[in-house]
Amino acid sequence: MKLNNNVTEFILLGLSQDPVRKKIVFVTFLFLYLGMLLGNFLIISTIKTSRTLGSPMYFFLFHLSLSDTFLSTSIAPRVIVDALREKSTISFNECMIQVFASHFFGCLEIFILILMAVDRYVAICKPLRYITLMSHRVCGVLVTVAWVGSCVHSSAQILLALSLPFCGRNVIDHYFCDLQPLLKLACTDTYATNLLLVSNSGAICTVSFVMLMFSYAIILHSLRNHSAEGRKKALSTCISHIIVVILFFGPCIFIYTRPATTFPMDKMIAVFYTVGTPLINPLTYSLRNTEVKNAMRMLWGKKLITGDKI
Repeated sequence: MKLNNNVTEFILLGLSQDPVRKKIVFVTFLFLYLGMLLGNFLIISTIKTSRTLGSPMYFFLFHLSLSDTFLSTSIAPRVIVDALREKSTISFNECMIQVFASHFFGCLEIFILILMAVDRYVAICKPLRYITLMSHRVCGVLVTVAWVGSCVHSSAQILLALSLPFCGRNVIDHYFCDLQPLLKLACTDTYATNLLLVSNSGAICTVSFVMLMFSYAIILHSLRNHSAEGRKKALSTCISHIIVVILFFGPCIFIYTRPATTFPMDKMIAVFYTVGTPLINPLTYSLRNTEVKNAMRMLWGKKLITGDKI
């Protein structure tokens, strides 16, 4: 579906073309990516092996860590490698795959965050019906819908990208392939395409953010009727979720809800939701959650003991 397209590869300008700054980018992204992998691996392995973390909240957290890992992996490794190159190129097909993957796992993260908010709402506002409303079967169906919905969203995005004709210009002023910088290279009027982009990605980000903030406002309001201990525990969990939501949705809304234009700050802002949030999520949920920390101690304590015996 490449219409009038004679571009076979794109040149990524990255975060900087200065050799010294590129070394800083290499070290920074390598540190962030390895930290993200370690943190999310700990979350995934702990939840998968622990018997104490079987509640829906940790089931959703497991899938959030998966989406974080895949989202960052679809972008960060190439940025790390490109920082060592004098000229960074990406083939047309690889660029389209990156557009699909980044939107798929980014959208999946949005849907999982919504499911986590639903779980907290039911747990705090409908505690007597929690087991029924958030059964394992229901949670499995909800997560399946989230994966399918993300696939539908990213398929729409890739169709938009494939419909753009590229006739010569192939320099992308970004560190990964995304629709906004690609729109600048298309040799056609992209007004209608940008409207579709805003109505898709922009609407998903904005509507989801409003829904999440509204749901957490209801949850925090309902905490007045709980005991001091229950209020403290629920408040700690909700604050963790709210921090993650703001850090992820703020940059996304800024990037995807405006006309077809790009700013120099876009690349730095994109770092927040492509690498920053996937790193912060496991830190936020593990450091502020006693159950997760205890499960990690038990898991790695057993492994150390087993290793000593061997």
